[in-house]
Amino acid sequence: MYAQDVDEYRTIILGGGMVAGYAAKEFAGRGLKPGELGIVSADNALPYERPPLSKSFLAGKDDEQSVLINPEGFYREHGIGVHLNTRIERIDLPGKRLVARGGQEFRFGNLALATGARVRTLDVPGANQENVLYLRSLSDSARLRDAIKNAKKIAVIGSGFIGMEVASQSAQQGRDTTMVFPEDRVWKNFFTPEMSRFFEKYYRDRGVHFVSGAKVDGIGKGSVSLSTGKKLDADLVVAGIGVTPVTDLAQAAGIKVENGVVVNEFLETGTAGVYAAGDLANYQDVLFAKRRRVEHWDNAVKQGQYLAARLSGDREPFKNIPYFFSDVFDLSYEFWGDTSGVEKTEYKGDVNSTSFSTWWLKGDKVIAAFAMNRPDAEREQASQLSPQ
Repeated sequence: MYAQDVDEYRTIILGGGMVAGYAAKEFAGRGLKPGELGIVSADNALPYERPPLSKSFLAGKDDEQSVLINPEGFYREHGIGVHLNTRIERIDLPGKRLVARGGQEFRFGNLALATGARVRTLDVPGANQENVLYLRSLSDSARLRDAIKNAKKIAVIGSGFIGMEVASQSAQQGRDTTMVFPEDRVWKNFFTPEMSRFFEKYYRDRGVHFVSGAKVDGIGKGSVSLSTGKKLDADLVVAGIGVTPVTDLAQAAGIKVENGVVVNEFLETGTAGVYAAGDLANYQDVLFAKRRRVEHWDNAVKQGQYLAARLSGDREPFKNIPYFFSDVFDLSYEFWGDTSGVEKTEYKGDVNSTSFSTWWLKGDKVIAAFAMNRPDAEREQASQLSPQ
C-alpha cells in the first residue's frame, strides 16, 4: 500500500506504530524527498494513535480513520513507501537489508527499530478461550469493543494503566465489572496509598467491584478461578498484565538487548546507522542520569520526532520528562517524571476529592508530579520539573 517501485530507502523504520507515524510527519516537515523514507510494518493498518484504543475508540466515539496519525493520502503525497502486512524474518546488518517472509528484501542506509511491545498473556488453564482478550492493537480494541457490548459480567485482570481504563469503559457501558489483582490496593507500583484509596472509592461508587490479593488460577466457561479459592462469574475476561518489548529480530542480528534494545542518548545502537525508539528502546536518560524504557504514548511521539530530526542533521541528545495522561469515567489526569528514589510525598488540594495533585520529592527536588483538575499554574509547574 503506497509502496514505491523500489525496495531501497535512505531510511527504513521497522514497525508501523506511533514512532513511524510521527517520524514520517517530522521528516515531511523537514523537506523529505520522495523515496527517501520507507515504513515496513506487520500491521494491516497505517500508523495510528494508541491512547484512543482504551478510551474513545473503545467507547465507540472514534473510528479507524479518525485515529490515524496521518491521513491515507499523506504517505503518497510525500513519496513515503508504506509496506503493510509485511513480516520481516531477518535483519542483515552487514548487507544493510531486511529480509521478509517470502524472500522480499528492503535495503536501507539508516534503520530505525520501532517494533514496539507485545502483551503479556495469562499462563493458566483456559487462557486460550475466545472470551479472554487483551488490548494492544487497533484490531484488539475493535474486538474488545464488540465483546463488551455482548457481555454481562466482565473480569478485568490487573489494576494498572490498561486495567483502570478498561474497567472504566466497561462500567460506563453498564456492565457488571470486577477488577482482580494480586496487590493489596490498585496500581500499587504507581499510586500512593492515598491515591489508591481515592480511586478505589471512585470506582466502587460507579459500580466496579474489587478483588485484591488474588491471582487467576484458571478460566472456565463463564467463570474465573482465583488463588483465594473464590470463583468469579465472568463471560468476558480482559487481561492487562503488562507488555514485553519485541526484541527477537534485533537480538538475532547481534544488536545488544537488555530490557529492550540498548541505545545511547542519541537513540543509537552499537551499530552505526541503526537506531531504536519507542517502547522498544532502553535509552540513556540525560535528565535523570539513568537508563530507562518507557511504554507510553508521549515517549513514542517524542522519539519518533527526535529520530527524524537526528537523521536530518540535528545533534542534540534526546531529552524528555516522562509523561502520560489518562481518562477514567469523567476524570482526566496527567503525570510527569519518575518516582524512583522518592523520599517524601506532598499533596495540594484534597486527595479525597476530584481535584488534587501529588508531588514526589527527593531531597528538596520535585522528581515527579500528578495533577487532576488543578489550576493551570500548578499544571505548568508540574510539566516543567527539573530533576537535577
